[in-house]
Amino acid sequence: MSVIEDKFDRWKHHEELAEAMIPIVGKLHREKDVTILLHSRSLVNKSVIDILKTHRYARQIDGVELSVTDTFPFLEAIAGLDLGAAKIDLALLIRAYRAAGEPDSVAAFTAEALAEATGDNKVPGPGSQDVVLYGFGRIGRLVARLLVEKSGSGNGLRLRAVVVRKGKGDDLKKRASLLRRDSIHGAFNGSITVDEEKSQIIANGNVIQVIYSNSPAEIDYTEYGINDAILIDNTGIWRDREGLSQHLRPGIAKVLLTAPGKGDVPNIVHGVNHLGVDLDEKVLSCASCTTNAIVPPLKAMEDAFGISRGHVETVHSFTNDQNLLDNYHKADRRGRSAPLNLVITETGAASAVAKVLPDLDAKITGNSIRVPTPDVSIAILSLQLKRETTREEVNEHLRQASLVGPLARNLDYTTATDAVSTDFIGARAASIVDGGASIVDGDSAILYVWYDNEFGYSCQVLRTVQYISGVEYKTFPQA
Repeated sequence: MSVIEDKFDRWKHHEELAEAMIPIVGKLHREKDVTILLHSRSLVNKSVIDILKTHRYARQIDGVELSVTDTFPFLEAIAGLDLGAAKIDLALLIRAYRAAGEPDSVAAFTAEALAEATGDNKVPGPGSQDVVLYGFGRIGRLVARLLVEKSGSGNGLRLRAVVVRKGKGDDLKKRASLLRRDSIHGAFNGSITVDEEKSQIIANGNVIQVIYSNSPAEIDYTEYGINDAILIDNTGIWRDREGLSQHLRPGIAKVLLTAPGKGDVPNIVHGVNHLGVDLDEKVLSCASCTTNAIVPPLKAMEDAFGISRGHVETVHSFTNDQNLLDNYHKADRRGRSAPLNLVITETGAASAVAKVLPDLDAKITGNSIRVPTPDVSIAILSLQLKRETTREEVNEHLRQASLVGPLARNLDYTTATDAVSTDFIGARAASIVDGGASIVDGDSAILYVWYDNEFGYSCQVLRTVQYISGVEYKTFPQA
């Protein structure tokens, strides 16, 4: 057999194993509320190619990539256990297996490693948590896609309603069409139908009530069977506690803003400060997309090297608050044509760092340039460190932080030498460190951090909602 034939046969075998993984992963998710991960990256609802690509990314074990031939026996062993609601990371499981000297029985080792999530120790599913979206623009529709995607188990988050102002014409059909097709993020993964009589959008079996209203004060959500819901405000109209508290109507228990909160509204960046949030708090914020992008790498750098001071310059895709052509705008430069210009503008992300990382005593400044691309931005972090280091040490630390530890779900890492912005459309991490672009000289470090300012941020919003609603399960085995 030639080398070419051998490689092709191996690829076919890997495809077969990935195909066999899909129904096992799906059944665990639907029936037991178990999410299978690979280095914090979910394998639920993934295609064969997506599963193989996720394995290729996972290079933590002995510095080589993991193969489905490694993970499949462990997945089979997991399927045979009496598990409760949990997240199980196959990469961490294999890492522990190899550290234990690779015992003869994979099944016995898996049962012992996951003992805290099985039998009498298993955690039951919490039941469904109602979610309402107030506003259905770029972030609202992407969060809706993610909520529908995560609804397979029947437990956890359940999108019950969307609140919008009624437009002219076939408003409901147009809202459904915008959810169904997206010029940047592609087609919705599934089926969408409309019930005009009941003002409902049905997405993959999820019945979403469309509520038309001009004010939060007009709505009683209990009339729609909605109770103790988390409302996600995607409008940004209200940013302080007083304004956002208008949403605390019958049926709504908490409000989460998808913009920087003002005053005493807690600003949350999942992975960094979410564990310190008072779960009795009723009004919270997910800060901005840029804050979510820069805080994880800042946290990682502060922990390892210390930061004396820094400057953040973001090269940010244009957004809907800019004009297509020159026209009046309350901001000085944002009125100039977004698709034709580079536009210097302010960013509040640097000042927001102090709210999210209060222990970081370094002065962080920031500015932003809006550019003629529709999605994906990059932040350039110029940092003065508290000790000297090397490019290799910085990159390896950030790579490890993206694989294992509290930032693994929020931080990604790439060394692709030809990476450009469109490569990161649909990226689920809050930020992706471009290791090939890192510049380190003594105690000075310059990092380039990509982020999908729409989808990556929406994933952060969903993670935050999962946490504050109590449906963010523990990951096993413990790292």
